[in-house]
Amino acid sequence: MADISVELLGLRFRNPILTAAGPASRDGMTLLNAAAGGAGGLVAKTVSVRPADVPRPNMAALKEGRVGSRLGMLNAELWSELPLETWLEREYPIALSSGLPLIASVGYTPKDVSAIAPKLEKAGAKAIEFSTHYVGGHVEIAKALRDAVDIPIIAKLSPKVDVAEVARALEPYVDAIAAINTFGPCLRIDVESGRPMLGSSDGYGWMSGSALKPIALRCVADIAQAIRLPIIGVGGVMSGEDVIEFLMAGASAVQVCTAAILEGHTVYGKIAGQVEEWLDRHDYSSIQDVQGMALQHLKQGVSLEPPPTVDLDKCTRCGLCEKSCVYGAITVKKSENIFAIDADKCEACGMCISVCPYYALSY
Repeated sequence: MADISVELLGLRFRNPILTAAGPASRDGMTLLNAAAGGAGGLVAKTVSVRPADVPRPNMAALKEGRVGSRLGMLNAELWSELPLETWLEREYPIALSSGLPLIASVGYTPKDVSAIAPKLEKAGAKAIEFSTHYVGGHVEIAKALRDAVDIPIIAKLSPKVDVAEVARALEPYVDAIAAINTFGPCLRIDVESGRPMLGSSDGYGWMSGSALKPIALRCVADIAQAIRLPIIGVGGVMSGEDVIEFLMAGASAVQVCTAAILEGHTVYGKIAGQVEEWLDRHDYSSIQDVQGMALQHLKQGVSLEPPPTVDLDKCTRCGLCEKSCVYGAITVKKSENIFAIDADKCEACGMCISVCPYYALSY
């Protein structure tokens, strides 16, 4: 059985699936539920000098049609609605009772974090994450935190910056990078009313979930090739295979928020179990065996000479590849157990490989 525990920032996590600062880590009981649901570590919702005044409504699912599959969500969330004193007196102690490492999140200016961070350290936080999503000033905030506390510091980066450049600037002052925050602003309209789905200014929100994952993976890979600090991947982790992708791109652990909102607190353990199953199925003994595996291939790239390779033992003749082939090169007849690719029509675009749920097609 593969070892999915992680040593990070001098802390031991039972698995690489952490909560992320957001609605699914909004108070002590929510964090305690995440621990019971299988999270490997806890990241609390961001606190600041005053509670946030969050617009309502502030969350909207992204779906393929009214009842289609969920691609993620938009949110107009801010930092914690709870006063700092409530976190110090009640919420952090409840979260700490789980026995899991607790990472506090703080924002947003150097002055703010200098005043707040020592209180978080005293309350029992084992590390502090700071977000620059709203105000920028990455290095100045990092320096302020470094002067204020002795525990490890994590910088959470926005996808709207040059993440590699910012990570290099932060490297002397922080102990890890979390990448990425949500992306936006974005917009969703209720077609029945013509109104925006969110109650924020202009109805704008920030995207998270599956639709964000390709951006997050690229950012993690960029950072991994730019600096030597550990990276926590954030953005669109919905399954164990998503975690494997982040590990292969150079991450040491991941954070989960949207999946927990959509599926509930047991999703952390579900994803952790899927990671373990994937590693066992591929004969890896630990997550470290796959960490950074993809980086060597990014510069080399891949190439495909038509047609792709087909493993007929894995192929179920489901027909998804035929439907997605815009060149009409694939013929599937399940009733007759037929699968064929016309090499003359195949343009080696790779779509069939990416849609096959059984990994029957390959380069």
